[in-house]
Amino acid sequence: MDDRRKRKLTFLTIGLVFLLSGVEYAVILPTIWRYLQTLEAAPYFLGLALSAFSLSGLLSGPLFGHWSDRTGTSKKIILFANCFEIIGNFMYFMGFSKWLLLSSRLVAGVGTGAGSSIFGYLTRSTTHEDRATVFAAVMACRQAGLLIGPAFNIFLRLCDFHIGPFVVNKYTAPGLFMCLLWILLQLAVIFMYWDLPPLERGRAKESLTSQHREEQNEKGLVEDEDNEEEKPLMGSQELAGSYGSVVTSNSHTYQCPAAVNATMNHVSPPSSPVPTDSHESSSPFKNFSISREFLREEVVVLLAAQFITLFNQTALETMVTPLTQKFFGYGELENSIMYCLCGVEVIAGFLFVRWLSQRVAERVVLAIGLTICNISGVWCLIFLAKPIGGFPWQLTEFIIGVFLQVLGLPFVAVAQVSLFSKVTAEKTQGFSQGVRRSVGGLATILGPLWAGGLTENMYIMMGVMMALLILLTMMLAFSYDRLVAPATDEQVDESVSGG
Repeated sequence: MDDRRKRKLTFLTIGLVFLLSGVEYAVILPTIWRYLQTLEAAPYFLGLALSAFSLSGLLSGPLFGHWSDRTGTSKKIILFANCFEIIGNFMYFMGFSKWLLLSSRLVAGVGTGAGSSIFGYLTRSTTHEDRATVFAAVMACRQAGLLIGPAFNIFLRLCDFHIGPFVVNKYTAPGLFMCLLWILLQLAVIFMYWDLPPLERGRAKESLTSQHREEQNEKGLVEDEDNEEEKPLMGSQELAGSYGSVVTSNSHTYQCPAAVNATMNHVSPPSSPVPTDSHESSSPFKNFSISREFLREEVVVLLAAQFITLFNQTALETMVTPLTQKFFGYGELENSIMYCLCGVEVIAGFLFVRWLSQRVAERVVLAIGLTICNISGVWCLIFLAKPIGGFPWQLTEFIIGVFLQVLGLPFVAVAQVSLFSKVTAEKTQGFSQGVRRSVGGLATILGPLWAGGLTENMYIMMGVMMALLILLTMMLAFSYDRLVAPATDEQVDESVSGG
């Protein structure tokens, strides 16, 4: 089997991983509260169970990402992580006590940490130009899972039989169902997933440089090709600096916008030969600094975007059900229909962002999404905190607010993930993606806690959400010029050769 076919099957399997993660969320969430009630659990156990899943994922993400960076593989990590999903969901199916159910969500949450190594793999296996497109497709798979998940509950709620000592009913069936699906996914990973080598960017660079050298030679611009080939682009002393200069890492050269023009128009003579990459087999974390990697301005902005958007999203999800019950008298069926419609909108949004990201820069996509989120925040603060008018007007106000909030999510989600993969070191991408996902996990823990405690104080709850959006907008405005993919060696060679 050729590498092209292997790559397609691998990407298909990755899509299945994210699809099942969405299905699990949509299958477990609608019934877990009633399940806990049958086990005589206190109301706070619902928050504990949901937070436990996010907490273990928050902790396991960086660990699995670090493991992936160390070994350069992801297949065995996915297989290992899926074992936690299988065990956790089987524990959920057993359901002998509320503590076992709580433990089951804690164990299953560990499996979500595999997403860090997957995003690291995707970063190493895609070009800068295609990355946003690939990420949008992968994230749309999870949304598809969220959309089709409620459909499985239609037949799962009809279950009423025994398997040995275990009772299979509408509460325990989701655990058994997901356990079987994760087992099937294990087989898919074994037979359809390959740890293919990363893209050979060095070969692309060499090809591009040769092409420009030939063009210059035809124009009489190159007098001594051999000497020119031996000259490095920059001396080793020039490859150091911080804000507004060139920053190097183990994987690639970062060039901030303030220094791009200077690099394009001037190349200093080399003070020493550029050292060859002799660390291929060494640890990717050699000379790695957490503060240097994550406290840079552009990285902080993207992590803030990850936290704030997920915080607001989960707070809104927590708020919606009590709100619809209070003002519209919605029950389980109406809410399920509403979530399905939101799922359709989100998938359409991801597909549109996938198309748009091929035509405009990610920072433009991020700005568009943040603008929509701000409009939604203002609308919700005015009309949802205290709805005005009769039932038709209140329903219209609610639909517009939710529509705008859901519409902005794909823009922000895809743009910040893609940009984050480009402004952080490629060789430590698994760990970096783990940190990013942990920040998101923290938001998914705090968001429901914030909204759940303030359902009777909507102005305070939504006011803080709006304030966070304004803060993120200001950060984006001040750091907009830095939210670009760093200049690669190929781009610098092209500009120098063409100039």
